Amino acid sequence: MFTKKDWLSAFYAALIAFCLYSSLFAFRKAFNVAAFEGFNLAGLDYKIVLVITQVAGYMASKFYGIKFIASMKRMGRGRLILILAGVAWLSWLAFGLIPAPYNWPCLFFSGFPLGMLWGVVFSYVEGRRMTDFISAALAVSFIFGSGLAKSVASFVMEQLGVSEYWMPFATGAIFALPLVFFVVLMEKIPPPSEDDIRHRTVRLPMTGSQRMELVKTYGPGLFLLVLVYSLVTILREVRDSFMADMWRDSGDQFNLSVFAQTETIITVVLLVLIASMVLIKQNFKALMLTHWIMGIGFLLSLLITIAYRQQTASTFYWMLGVGLGLYLVYIPFNSILFDRLIASFRITGNVGFLIYLADSFGYLGSVTVLLSKSVFNIQLSWLNFYQELVLVSGIIGLIATAASMFYFRNKFKKRELAPPF
Repeated sequence: MFTKKDWLSAFYAALIAFCLYSSLFAFRKAFNVAAFEGFNLAGLDYKIVLVITQVAGYMASKFYGIKFIASMKRMGRGRLILILAGVAWLSWLAFGLIPAPYNWPCLFFSGFPLGMLWGVVFSYVEGRRMTDFISAALAVSFIFGSGLAKSVASFVMEQLGVSEYWMPFATGAIFALPLVFFVVLMEKIPPPSEDDIRHRTVRLPMTGSQRMELVKTYGPGLFLLVLVYSLVTILREVRDSFMADMWRDSGDQFNLSVFAQTETIITVVLLVLIASMVLIKQNFKALMLTHWIMGIGFLLSLLITIAYRQQTASTFYWMLGVGLGLYLVYIPFNSILFDRLIASFRITGNVGFLIYLADSFGYLGSVTVLLSKSVFNIQLSWLNFYQELVLVSGIIGLIATAASMFYFRNKFKKRELAPPF
């Protein structure tokens, strides 16, 4: 049973983690709200070049992070967060100073440091009995944070008259002091207790041989999970980067506050659902339930997209429904899935290695899809292209999720370790 002190500590950690990562999103997602029209580079629309470049930076950081985050020590993490965010902010300064279209490389140097931050922040909260609750708040922060960043960026351009090239730096400036404040508070979160370690295993830096042994032991299951995560990462990146463009393509009237509206609703639903998983003490039971949640997410995305194509759902409800569906898959990867997997099989290591392994291939897929649409000149609007993407990914995702569930269930039955808590 959890004590009052346990709940208070968890609420504190969840609130700080949520606020910290929401602040960080201002340094990444604000630029997506601008159109960046008037320039082309190598025959590609300039905004597409910017999106691909930033995602490529993210992808590179994820591959680098497989080793860096997995072997990261627990000292100096607050300073590291500020340094990484500071490099990204200075990249936006360079983006404003260098005239277009020569400023596109700045997006790579914005994406690379930001890609490291998830693993650093999550290391504060993993391996606790309350990790499900705390990580739920942390994970949904990038849904809310993305919408908030876009809304603030719109305000900066429309009300303050800042140009779209200086808007990302100005938006980052608004969140700079809150970021420092929340990093200081994050550093005050106590480490996992002995009871936490007994229930969720101790989380330690991993050597290269340990990482290889983990992949060797659980390879097929990890492959399926990486496939699922790659699919939803592609869906999330396209939706996040071209959400405004899809609204324009639909022909429906909308104002820029709609981003905050849809993402806030999704945030609340996911927060309640994922946080409630803390009540499930048996780690393997929670792991299986997480697979069911992911399957429901793919199914929801498929059904709402079919309804939208048949004109029985509005653009607002389609954007809301498909967003909720993909985040029902995406959020567990960034909160409870790998933490419960490690605890179920008593694996020596940390969540950072597994999430960055999945992330690296997820962003590789995103870059590939974005380049394919542009380079091969696929004659579909972002709205129609995304609908096709949801339908294909949804079917493959459902099959892969079911196969992963079957694999880990069989693996669990055959294991010779002590039963999980």
